[in-house]
Amino acid sequence: MNQATAALIVIGNEILSGKVVDTNSSYLAKELRALGVALERILVIPDDVDVIAEAVLDYSQRFRWVFTSGGVGPTHDDVTIAGVAQALGVRVVRHPVLEEQIHKFSSGEVDEARLKLAEVPEGAELIYGDELAFPVLQARNVFILPGIPELFRAKFQALRSRFRSAPFHLRVVYLRAAETALVPYLNATLRAFPGLLLGSYPKWNDPEYHVKVTLESKDQSYVEQALAHLLAQIPPEMVVRTE
Repeated sequence: MNQATAALIVIGNEILSGKVVDTNSSYLAKELRALGVALERILVIPDDVDVIAEAVLDYSQRFRWVFTSGGVGPTHDDVTIAGVAQALGVRVVRHPVLEEQIHKFSSGEVDEARLKLAEVPEGAELIYGDELAFPVLQARNVFILPGIPELFRAKFQALRSRFRSAPFHLRVVYLRAAETALVPYLNATLRAFPGLLLGSYPKWNDPEYHVKVTLESKDQSYVEQALAHLLAQIPPEMVVRTE
């Protein structure tokens, strides 16, 4: 298993119905990339225990880290905890530390809805951060995060340092040419540097450039050599600038 791969499972009928726009995926992808982690899957699934369990079981075996987004509140459709527990073959239990925390910060009687927030997959670790009133749950290699974007981001920041890996090195070429005209040069570069992560992204109606080409690798020398190879082939008048 690659030590720097990850997957995100976004859970919620509201995402699939279009009632809510998912922004956690793009946020996590950028954060993990900056840490040197390749986010290799993003899956959106409904609030269904069996579907969640199937996805978590599959991804937890295929990727170093798995993140879930959504389904961890007090209502009937918050079933992520149950799905993760089923995937890992453990019970859902009330964590005494969380239960005590809920009693401490609740005014008046604590009902079953509030106590649902103390439920965890048996054996889960509580991860606290300086800015967190409530911890992140880690069940083996699965990190269970809320779907609310502000909370998702705050809780990921509390975990961020755990995932730092060898960084990706990125070079960018901006070109004033049709993407089809670049295909021979891109293919030749990939043949010469098969381990290169090479991307080509057309831009419509931009007065500066028509295509943005990105070259990435965890080996900085490899990227620089690939960039030199690419630029040696492309007619100079097509190149707007490089980064």
